[in-house]
Amino acid sequence: MVSPTDATPPTDPASLPARTASDFTKALTALEQAASFAKARYQTDVYQLAGQLLNSAEGMQEVAQHAHRFDSAGVFHNGPWNQPEKLIPQLAGGGLLGEGVYPTLETLSELRMLAIATGRQQHDQVSAEQAIQFLRDVIIQNLHLLFADSSEASRQRPHIYTRAQRLLALIAEQIPMAGLRDEVVAEIGFIQAQRPILVQRSIELIRYAERLPASGTSAASDELLETYRLAIDQPAPLAQRCDSLSEYRNRLRDASAEQIEDECHAFAYTLQETGLSNPWHAVLLRFLSRREPRLLANALGVNDYGMASINEDQELVVDLLRVGITPATHHAIYGFAGLLERGLLNRPAVTAGLRRLVDLDIHPEVAKVLLSNYPKGHGLTANMVLLAGMFSVLGQPLGIGQGHNPTCQAARGISLWSRHEPNYLLELVATAARNNLVEIEFEGVSLNSAELLGGVAGGHIDERLDPVSRLLVPHLDRLYDEFMRRAALRGEDGHKWVNRALYGRQIASGFAAAVDAAGMVSAYEDFVRLFYASHHPDYNDDHEMIYPNPVGLLITDIHGRLLGPHAVSILRIAADDLHALRVYFYNPNNEGRQDWGQDIRPTVSGHGELAGESSLPFEQFASRLYAFHYSPYETGDAFAVDARVIARIEALARNSWGESYTWL
Repeated sequence: MVSPTDATPPTDPASLPARTASDFTKALTALEQAASFAKARYQTDVYQLAGQLLNSAEGMQEVAQHAHRFDSAGVFHNGPWNQPEKLIPQLAGGGLLGEGVYPTLETLSELRMLAIATGRQQHDQVSAEQAIQFLRDVIIQNLHLLFADSSEASRQRPHIYTRAQRLLALIAEQIPMAGLRDEVVAEIGFIQAQRPILVQRSIELIRYAERLPASGTSAASDELLETYRLAIDQPAPLAQRCDSLSEYRNRLRDASAEQIEDECHAFAYTLQETGLSNPWHAVLLRFLSRREPRLLANALGVNDYGMASINEDQELVVDLLRVGITPATHHAIYGFAGLLERGLLNRPAVTAGLRRLVDLDIHPEVAKVLLSNYPKGHGLTANMVLLAGMFSVLGQPLGIGQGHNPTCQAARGISLWSRHEPNYLLELVATAARNNLVEIEFEGVSLNSAELLGGVAGGHIDERLDPVSRLLVPHLDRLYDEFMRRAALRGEDGHKWVNRALYGRQIASGFAAAVDAAGMVSAYEDFVRLFYASHHPDYNDDHEMIYPNPVGLLITDIHGRLLGPHAVSILRIAADDLHALRVYFYNPNNEGRQDWGQDIRPTVSGHGELAGESSLPFEQFASRLYAFHYSPYETGDAFAVDARVIARIEALARNSWGESYTWL
């Protein structure tokens, strides 16, 4: 639905009163001269007139000429854009495409940053170099606007999108663009290092990177970009000579054994190197399943465990592949390879669960949801989509993301079950698909998701999830919310009981929280000491982790300000190549790299991370921790932890998220 604000047609500068630009200048001057307490009264005129001018290229140029005055005049006075040094480029796109006055304010903010970048304004906290990098990051995050690609959203809101596109084009004209392709290729690398199930963002970036100027691009980036491009297109010799999938299918029939081997090698290389696949790969796999199933391992590039899985039950592998892997579901190929490498087909309960999905009677509403993200005309059934989704979830348990939903608890559960209880996960999926409900017991009472309302997400689930998550997350979200409601009045953090009920009895029974039921931070030193005594190898009597620990973090922004609680899982604790002890954890928020302020930046590669892991030095992780489980029988000497370590962690906590709480 188009809002009245968005529906306003672009204003032709010729139709504007001749005095509009002059009125804007006068309004800006009046704001500049107004006393601090009165500026809000004058800001409205500036925003309204700027909004009119920004609807044309000439008008935007007019506004940009005054951008160096915005700060001194008070355009952003007492607002979220007031301090440019605290702005986050990743949020700019949301502002530019927002509702009401927000697109105007965001545009003015970017024009102010452009004035700093081009030297027309000096700022005490932001250098020209920093402003340039900020704007380059804004462009990288919003390449779809730079290239003015049309979409359903842009067709519904042409006024807002055209303005945003005009702004990015102006920025691109005035700041250095050389080497931007390098940065985009690096971004793709960081995303794919995590081997996510959903790869649409990476595919978009690959396409955009090809369209960016090549000037300043390194040879290494060009080579890597070509690998990414081949991975999503046609990496193999025969495939490259075909104009359609049907033509490729026919060519494979007449190909020599050597040609088939070359095709297998090329597809396997790009799949394993990038985590990306393409429809042509699906055609090859389906051909091999009929003609040369012994070559499936070669075409998937699987390790020895994967080869053994194929050799031990080739008929099962072929059956599953024929149902779940098609050109339309080709994104599941990497997950299918991972499933084989995990040896899951050696478990009778898993194979039975997968076969069950092939002919499961799927609820009509569920079928509609499963098929909604796939184009028509591919002969897909809901069973095929669900089976392909299970390949991805079982093969990439750390690639499961929560999307744009506040459902980290549900995503964490699906990931945890995939790794450690695939039988249980398959049972949940079958029940949800057949009956459109999930039942889980909480303290002796079986709760049915179909009978519950609400949920943390309030029923609004982002459609951009993998098929299994789209199926399960709405149910798990309502159940989790109901569990927390039932545990709300117990005087302690409800996760103490809810985590074990939701995730399973493998979760340790001990529980510690830094924030008490009244919202106070109490006994923080004891909290940190217990975490060290139960998790740090120097103090926990060498007890190694066997099962992931669902813990709660208090996430902060780049300036250390509290954003809110977030659910992650500690996977392992180990020293990196530089002998620094790190916490390796699963973060379901689709982006393991963030800046949490105070030089605390989780990484996804370069410090011994496995695909899908994020990591932080132990102390830094502890400073953002607010709740964790532990085994009372596997704790060591809390008293032995150096007081200076505790003091450093407490200082980090107090000066970040701790500023939002009262400390006792």
